[in-house]
Amino acid sequence: MTKSRTWAIVIAMIIIRATVLGMCMGVRRAGDTARRAAVEGGRLGRRVFTYGPLIHNPQAVAELERAGLTVLDTAAFDRGDLDEEAAGSIVVIRAHGAPPEVFEHLRRLGATVVDATCPRVLRSQAKARELLERGYAVAIAGDRSHGEVAGILGHAPGAVVVENAAEAERLAVEWAGRRVALIAQTTIKKSEYDAIAEKLRRGCPEFLAVETLCPATAERQASLAELAARVDALVVVGGKNSANTQRLFMAAAESGKPAWHIETAEELPPEIYAYERIGLTAGASTPDSMVDDVERALLENAGAKGEKA
Repeated sequence: MTKSRTWAIVIAMIIIRATVLGMCMGVRRAGDTARRAAVEGGRLGRRVFTYGPLIHNPQAVAELERAGLTVLDTAAFDRGDLDEEAAGSIVVIRAHGAPPEVFEHLRRLGATVVDATCPRVLRSQAKARELLERGYAVAIAGDRSHGEVAGILGHAPGAVVVENAAEAERLAVEWAGRRVALIAQTTIKKSEYDAIAEKLRRGCPEFLAVETLCPATAERQASLAELAARVDALVVVGGKNSANTQRLFMAAAESGKPAWHIETAEELPPEIYAYERIGLTAGASTPDSMVDDVERALLENAGAKGEKA
């Protein structure tokens, strides 16, 4: 008697990476700076901290902690609760930057400050300060809770954060007779910035729009749009706490293709193996190794799905 066999359908999965994905210049620079600080701290026998998570990627932060860096809780530090711990240490300022008072506080504690703020964020801080000195009422298009925005606000006291077009419309009424300037959190989408700028422009006769958007965000968005047209489904890799990765995933979902936002390969959903052509992209704070891990897992698991049942 011949034993019957059943076979699973074999799908030859094809992985297509976005032409632009993963870590941007500012994030790579911050990581390299922090690792050098960790080595220096070990040599000198000093503790090394980062002012808040260096970047918005939990796995990358965990890797830095293994290298000897400890994350300072920003709220606790700002209250003065960690003064004894931070005194005499080395503190790395995260890629998102920090308000001037943080630098002053650290220096009073005798800490060595290593500034890993992204150069583009530094330019935004300087521009906000300059606009305020020129007599403009300054609006910042971005997320109120984002570390970068907190840093910019520290350089432009009295500036107002605007998160969406509806808030901009209300602010335009309040600021109708003033000279108004708008700058942006570097990682917001250009369409969000443009919508906010249009409301302020309509309501404020003397209006100046200063586009401080980081091209890395726009480049990843454009590359994703091109990728979506070539694949059956999309995977976005990056921290769930990363603003630019969240926006990348929103764009992926809006493409009409099935899309998933994952941090690690372990989060890949079983249903993804029903698709043949998978598009892979990643946020600007996602290490290359994590993208590689996800691609490897997709190919290995797809092969397992095609084995005999």
